[in-house]
Amino acid sequence: MKSLLPRAMRLLAQRDYSEQEMRRKLAAHSPFDRTAEKEPVSKESIDQAIEYCHQYNWLDDAEYSRKFIISRSHKGYGRQRIQSELQQKGIGRDDISRAMQECEIDWYEKAKKVAIQRFGDEIPTDWKERSKMQRYLAYRGFAQDEIQSVFSDSE
Repeated sequence: MKSLLPRAMRLLAQRDYSEQEMRRKLAAHSPFDRTAEKEPVSKESIDQAIEYCHQYNWLDDAEYSRKFIISRSHKGYGRQRIQSELQQKGIGRDDISRAMQECEIDWYEKAKKVAIQRFGDEIPTDWKERSKMQRYLAYRGFAQDEIQSVFSDSE
């Protein structure tokens, strides 16, 4: 653990990580001396470093999820994409649902803001332009009902 804890602290000083991400980073840890044989990091030493980080609340998946949701939503991403990204980072579905509820983001309003920011105030009436907007919002991770609300508000 002695060699892993400073690495974990350095990583967490730069940005937040989920527990799974941190485990991956610590497992890939290599000593500074590149000429030395790389010995595999033991699961026990990773577990000890993770446990130490949990004790001091440096590693908290629930808090990480809330911060991640807020950050990504401010960048214009929708609920579905954010959920997918969190699952890739090792956060469980129940934790994601709980964090989504705690953040209380109006995804319908967020979809409308993203559409206006990208395409301007005028919602297109042309089928081709409407489908382009729908594809863009779907790519950003908005659900179909959120996308349809953008068009229904303008009609």
